[in-house]
Amino acid sequence: MNLVEVEFLDIEENEECIKLIERVANKCFEIQNLLSKNLYLSVILTNPENIRRINKEYRQVDKETDVLSFPMFEKDELSLITGNHREPLGDIMISIQRVKEQAKEYGHSFERELAYMIVHGFYHLMGYDHITDEEKEIMREKEEEVLELLNITRK
Repeated sequence: MNLVEVEFLDIEENEECIKLIERVANKCFEIQNLLSKNLYLSVILTNPENIRRINKEYRQVDKETDVLSFPMFEKDELSLITGNHREPLGDIMISIQRVKEQAKEYGHSFERELAYMIVHGFYHLMGYDHITDEEKEIMREKEEEVLELLNITRK
């Protein structure tokens, strides 16, 4: 069963990105014990213009960002999913240009930055956030656990 659907919106398709996204998403689903839930993740890779437009349209924030997450469930609803029907966990939209820029800025690989964006978006779909320091710490621990298990390091 395919746990992730990847779409390229106004950017060139890239098979390596698809493979990485599938690997990272599969690990996220495994760690969160969602493999039996019959859920899937929709990932849209796009450019800064599209992500800004979507950010403005759905969040009323008129600026470009790196990743947007649109969950289909509230955090407490996830445990109620039976797995009888294939359902979307949610959508993650990523600006590939921002991934490239941030990888350079933070001094690590494109692979590491894209993997981080997938994990970060996934945990937003799971109901985690980083508004308070406490929330941020919990979310960061979960993100780092996935990346460490995949051996995707900062360098």
